[in-house]
Amino acid sequence: MITKFKSYKIYSNFLVKLAKDLTIYYYKNLNHPFKVINKSKTKGYDPVTKADRVFEKFIRLKIKKRFPKHQVIGEEFGKKESDSDYTWVLDPIDGTRSFIIGNPTWSNLISLNYKGKPVIGLANFPKLKKFYLNFSNKKAFVFENGKKRKLKVNKKVQFNQIKLAGAFHGSLSISKQKKIPKILKLMQYPCFDALTYCQICEGRVDVVFQCLNKIWDIHPIIPIVEASGGIISTWKDQDAVKGGDILVSANRSVHNKILRLFKPIS
Repeated sequence: MITKFKSYKIYSNFLVKLAKDLTIYYYKNLNHPFKVINKSKTKGYDPVTKADRVFEKFIRLKIKKRFPKHQVIGEEFGKKESDSDYTWVLDPIDGTRSFIIGNPTWSNLISLNYKGKPVIGLANFPKLKKFYLNFSNKKAFVFENGKKRKLKVNKKVQFNQIKLAGAFHGSLSISKQKKIPKILKLMQYPCFDALTYCQICEGRVDVVFQCLNKIWDIHPIIPIVEASGGIISTWKDQDAVKGGDILVSANRSVHNKILRLFKPIS
């Protein structure tokens, strides 16, 4: 889907300010002990905390003040509909399990979609005091220690050199895992929520896959990956915009080889 979008500066600058505000807000209001709620309606475990909901309310309020006519879709509070071509997709805390046990890899994920396509993505990591953001479809940066660095995948990496990180999130049975032994052998690096998707954009890893991505998990990542030169799709090489089982690679050659390794289960 080709969608012309040119208003990057307005929204990217808004998200730079919002990322900083979210980190300040966390340390001022949410950096304290909390209770965990299991919101699963089955026998599963789907944790949420007060912070998830407070963060989403905070983000929604900022968007409403600046862009009152825009649509918003959030993990915790659903969809606010309008006739606008612009939709914000929010995951107030991506990596709630990490948040609960004190791992610093959780993040605030926000995307701006234009006519259904994610065009700008923010991944903000309050505990790490850094955030990732694209400013066009060709430029993305990581902001850290008062400086920004341009993001670029390791485009020239060969398949026999790849660093691969992956997570099944309990969704792939042992019998199915046995059908992809080469993938299992290549999984030699940990996968830390959205942070690992961002690390491929820095050239730190070369392939990342995860199961069960919801739209708020992956929409903010898509523009950052693409602006950094990476390839993103489902395991069936379909558009990642619908979520599901996602694969991100540093180049098309590596991506195609990994897709073939996934074929017995995809």
